[in-house]
Amino acid sequence: MDPDTFRSDIGVDVYWRRRMVALVGVLVVVAIVAWACSATSGPDDTSPKDASATRSATPGSVPAVLSTATAAPTPAASPSPSPTPTPRAAEAAGRSRRPGDACAAPQLVLDMQGQGTVYPPGTQPRFILTLVNTGKVMCVADVGPRAMEVRITSGDDRVWSSADCVSGETDELRRLDRGIPYVRELVWNRRRSGDDCRVEGEPARPGTYVAVVRAPGLKSSKAVFHLR
Repeated sequence: MDPDTFRSDIGVDVYWRRRMVALVGVLVVVAIVAWACSATSGPDDTSPKDASATRSATPGSVPAVLSTATAAPTPAASPSPSPTPTPRAAEAAGRSRRPGDACAAPQLVLDMQGQGTVYPPGTQPRFILTLVNTGKVMCVADVGPRAMEVRITSGDDRVWSSADCVSGETDELRRLDRGIPYVRELVWNRRRSGDDCRVEGEPARPGTYVAVVRAPGLKSSKAVFHLR
């Protein structure tokens, strides 16, 4: 090409500037096509290990996992040890009572009732004593004045006792059938009693008194009465 052509039509600088723009455009297009091809045909990032993990999470594998699960057996409750009987309970269980044995306190019920609550002057207080066998068999009990003591008090003052001034045979054995009470009436002469039985006791003063009957291991309820 004749160099004068450039001078006659356009300048040399304009000509080469256009050539550079066209070349840069071609390079840009080539780069874009190359990047697009590499993105569509790139390597798969999913490793065999991840693929197996994906397959194990599919719904079809759930029954296989559940079938291998086993429930731990519940331990059986151990039976509680039987309570060890006390020596007294073991002795009572091993020895059955026979008819005619001495009555034991737990199988007896002792009671006393006053026949009045207020006694005018000259009237002697009267009481009814009862002893009942609640055991399964007949037993024998001592109902004498010392074994079944009736005591009359006024506050802290011991006024009278059926066990004072008792002479001769004091034991009085009675056979007690089940549920049939032994009954005895007691009359108090309104006089004091004590260790000196040679003289008659002094008359009790008017006031409030309490009568109770006692036996070995037993005690009745209180009978409250008044002397005028």
